[in-house]
Amino acid sequence: MMKALYFQFTLGVLPMYAVTFMGYWAYGVNTSSYLLNSVNGPVWVKALANISAFLQTIIALHIFASPMYEYLDTKYGIKGNALALRNLSFRVVVRGGYLAITTFVSALLPFLGDFMSLTGAISTFPLTFILANHMYIVAKRNKLTSIQKSWHWLNVWFFGCMSVAAAIAALRLIAVDSKTYHVFADL
Repeated sequence: MMKALYFQFTLGVLPMYAVTFMGYWAYGVNTSSYLLNSVNGPVWVKALANISAFLQTIIALHIFASPMYEYLDTKYGIKGNALALRNLSFRVVVRGGYLAITTFVSALLPFLGDFMSLTGAISTFPLTFILANHMYIVAKRNKLTSIQKSWHWLNVWFFGCMSVAAAIAALRLIAVDSKTYHVFADL
């Protein structure tokens, strides 16, 4: 576990930063918020990239919607075999309805990605980088050397600043995009 954590917070973030900086270098500041709109090349490559992005979105939606699914199952007493007719029909209708509503809202708000950026800056970023380091500091308080404590506090501080910067950038994007907002826009 420790090796995985060390890897994640040191070498694991390098590909993420490399893609970010190379993308900025290659496409500049005037690129579309959906990067595949700015890419040139064979149609089949763009189609494959779009299909991959779509499938990744569906998978991520189910992962992040799992707490909502669990809440609904618990609230309405869904227990036992998942393939029982009552359970299966409830899950298809309720989960399908949840997906339909979220899809409708995302189509309604053409700059939903800006809200996703804000959500990521406020919740995903701190939970992924800040909380993990802080929990480790608290759990291993007396066993860490001063260098290790400094490293983890540096991570907490750095990613805290990055989270604030990302939240400010997301709020700016929301403000800029809301000036030209119209329902169901095809951006």
